[in-house]
Amino acid sequence: MEKEDPRNRMTVFDMVSKFEGGRSRTDEDQRKLAKPRALMPPGARLEAPRPADPEHWPQREQDRETPQRKHGEDSRGPRHSPLPARKDCEPPGSKEPPGASRDFTWKRMHSFRKRHSTQRLIRREVKSTLEGPEEEEEETVKEEKKVKETVEEKLFKIAKELLDTEKAYVSRLHLLDQVFYAELLKEARSGSSFPEDIVKQIFSNISSVFQFHQQFFLPELQRRMDDWGSNPRIGDILQKVAPFLKMYGQYVCCFDRAMDLITTWMEKSPRFEEIVLDIQKREACGNLTLQHHMLEPVQRVPRYEMLLKDYLKKLPPGSPDRADSEKALEIIFEAAKHSNAAIADMERLEKLWEVYEMLGMEEEMVDPSNKLIKEGPILKISFRSASRKERHIFLFNNMLLYCVPKFSLVGVRFFIRTRLDMDGMQVKDLNDVEFPHAFLVSGKLRTLELQARSQEEMQSWIQACQQAIDQNEKKTESFKAATSNLAQDLQQVTVARQELGKRAPQLIRDKLVSMCMRCKEPFNAFIRRRHHCRACGYVVCWKCSDYKAALEYDENRLNRVCFECSSILEGQTGSRDREDKKRGILEKEAAEVSGRSLMCSFLQVLEKNGRVGSRGWFVIPRDEPMILYMYAAPQDVKAQSTIPLLGYQVKELLPGDNRCAFQLTQSKQTLSFLAESEEQRERWAEIINQVANGENQWSLDD
Repeated sequence: MEKEDPRNRMTVFDMVSKFEGGRSRTDEDQRKLAKPRALMPPGARLEAPRPADPEHWPQREQDRETPQRKHGEDSRGPRHSPLPARKDCEPPGSKEPPGASRDFTWKRMHSFRKRHSTQRLIRREVKSTLEGPEEEEEETVKEEKKVKETVEEKLFKIAKELLDTEKAYVSRLHLLDQVFYAELLKEARSGSSFPEDIVKQIFSNISSVFQFHQQFFLPELQRRMDDWGSNPRIGDILQKVAPFLKMYGQYVCCFDRAMDLITTWMEKSPRFEEIVLDIQKREACGNLTLQHHMLEPVQRVPRYEMLLKDYLKKLPPGSPDRADSEKALEIIFEAAKHSNAAIADMERLEKLWEVYEMLGMEEEMVDPSNKLIKEGPILKISFRSASRKERHIFLFNNMLLYCVPKFSLVGVRFFIRTRLDMDGMQVKDLNDVEFPHAFLVSGKLRTLELQARSQEEMQSWIQACQQAIDQNEKKTESFKAATSNLAQDLQQVTVARQELGKRAPQLIRDKLVSMCMRCKEPFNAFIRRRHHCRACGYVVCWKCSDYKAALEYDENRLNRVCFECSSILEGQTGSRDREDKKRGILEKEAAEVSGRSLMCSFLQVLEKNGRVGSRGWFVIPRDEPMILYMYAAPQDVKAQSTIPLLGYQVKELLPGDNRCAFQLTQSKQTLSFLAESEEQRERWAEIINQVANGENQWSLDD
């Protein structure tokens, strides 16, 4: 195949010239245009010969001859560049550059299009001016009538779509109820391939749904559509049938379970699979599976809601059907919420059964009405060794389960150590210095000291427990003022005399006391062992705890109690009064004083040689601000010593001093202490200076 010569190709200019009646370029023209510019003489220009005969000139160039163009002006206005004037006086043999002729041709074509567009615009404006106001009014009426007809048509189309989809939906319900359900139920009753109960669980209340739509909803809708010309409305019908849509809640609730049962029995029972597959091959099924058809009732209520919303959007504001339609939409929305609530309840039950399986709960503890509120790991504080152990708690609406983790990935994963019923439960923040983020859960059978991993987690647990307690009190109407008005500022939950032995006390941790909380004798490792009174929770010595009493919260079994609780439980109430009369100035319980103090915390006493001495619990009571009480432990019932603060001043720190240390100076006496932090040191210095100067600023927070 020969290669085409580029010189023989037709250019755009050739096409335009031919269209205008001119000629194509000759070989001589091509050679002149292809001549290198460097070989041309200076000042020379590329030129193309102009046809000698005027008949070969472009037709539109022959016809133009206006005064404006003679002077080089364009009738289109100053925005366009003027065209060069014609030179009719030129001899036929004169020449002009080929580029100029091409530009001139394109400009003439552009000018023609502009003039043509302007003429059409002028004709349109003249026509609109000639039309009178009567014709404009007629146009407006026609447009309004067209819009009105469009709205009515849209409303009819929505109602027609509702009827058509309802007919198709009823046919699907007939397939589910009268074909699938009926044939499977017949086989289950006649043979032993699969149980009848499984079939009923799969299809739930599909028979009720089918009867409602076939015998009631569809006939009502069909009659209304037949009478649409005289009564174009559907809101009243939907308002009438909407309350019955709540029956879908049961079907939706059982849907996931039904899907699992179908899958299981398709694999387990060949006869079940055979019947289902045989029905699916029929023309009525439309090559769809049983699961696909069972999904339609789940989607039907949202479909009603969507169609009715669209209907209300097209409905005029003053339509008589608006009130009924809005009411129907509200009821359908409630039905949808009812279905969603059924789904949420189903998910709650599934989660509940998972928890029951992890706990291996006994049958009497399993209750489907329970609600799991919160669950998670927690640290349990031991009252014996003050150590912390990993535990797990489950908070339900009616109880709290205290569990021990079991190292197992399947089956039972937790042992239930204690169950605390919600009746009579109390929860509070301990504000413990030694164990931050600790809180107390006190039930009738046991009291637990728990520690969270952060302040936010602790507040979350306290809030969840308190809400469960409040809800239980409202439900059972067992709210008691004495229970809710217990002293919240104490470090412990105090067991009232009327509740002594009826609820488990908070057992005071061993390390929080240094002496018997009854006889006030100091403990030692040999002859003064610590014991807990199981009625009040105090730490007492063997001599003060050598008593037994039947405690109601422990099923009236005999437990070790102190002499004070033994007297109360036996009806002897005078021992407490006798003890109060013998109290001295130091015999004030540290927990009681700390609960109404200006300042309290652990401090270490520094000896004169700078060595760190004993660690104690120091308290400045709010009702006795001039006295600093020193206890060996935060729960001691007797102070070791007191220091009158009047006249003492806090000495300023020197450059080499410990930033957590401070000194109290009075005359020649100096007392040195070491706080646990700089912030605590600043707090102590501020309070002591105010007390020593007699300032009455006791609104400071503890």
